Amino acid sequence: MIDISVIIPVYNRPEPLKRALKSVLAQKGVSFEVIVIDDGSTDGTGEMVRAEFAAVQYHYYPENRGPAFARNRGVEKAGGKWIAFLDSDDEWLPGKLKAQMDFFSTHPEYRIAQTEEMWIRNGLRVNPMKKHRKYGGPVFKHCLPLCIISPSAVIMEKSLFEETGGFDESLPVCEDYDLWLRISYQYPVGLIEKPLIKKYGGHKDQLSHKLAAMDQFRIRALIKLLLNGRLSKSQYVDAEKTLRQKARIFITGAKKRGKMEEALLVENILSILEIQEQVDEGRS
Repeated sequence: MIDISVIIPVYNRPEPLKRALKSVLAQKGVSFEVIVIDDGSTDGTGEMVRAEFAAVQYHYYPENRGPAFARNRGVEKAGGKWIAFLDSDDEWLPGKLKAQMDFFSTHPEYRIAQTEEMWIRNGLRVNPMKKHRKYGGPVFKHCLPLCIISPSAVIMEKSLFEETGGFDESLPVCEDYDLWLRISYQYPVGLIEKPLIKKYGGHKDQLSHKLAAMDQFRIRALIKLLLNGRLSKSQYVDAEKTLRQKARIFITGAKKRGKMEEALLVENILSILEIQEQVDEGRS
């Protein structure tokens, strides 16, 4: 019986993927399967996996559609009760999966948990900034400014992923920010305060380096959340405050770049939210 399905999306990263897979296969004390979703690689990634990792499930999709698409396809193929994600350019430290399963054994009220992480930038270990600090328990308010939950650090129940809708495939980036908001307003997130992953950054193929003004996608996630009608009053107030802060910064930047249509779109959305709030106040 498989306990955990490990899902690794990849696009044109054979050498980092090799490192990631070795770190997964070195995990002890738990039963797991490994599912690689190749999101359109054209550089021999598939040949490497087939030649060197026969025990790994490998699935190829010819059209590059992004990490949300790839992770969702992985979950569809997952046979475990629990799912764990690992980005192809990160790696796990020994004991990562066992520590998390031990956490769930002693904290059965949790359905999702992550670990602390080491940051490696351009080959050197660096300390995360204060704004990236991880929290455990009811973390919704902490998740609003930016993503403080790392996909590579998370294990969650497959049923929780499915209940909350999975990753939004319309988002090219910040799809994890969007999902963690949808989970954390309803459920606590466990934290193992020990670095059990190495998170690599600084390389040129990171999506965050390719897409400017990433807050536009966080704004989209916040708008979805505010419109779903399920937040508590205090959660709504916190989310709306964050949205307005991000929207003001985005609108100013868009106008400076001459992106008037983008600025107008966000301004119109804020106006609609204001009208809706006035209507709600009138009904109460």
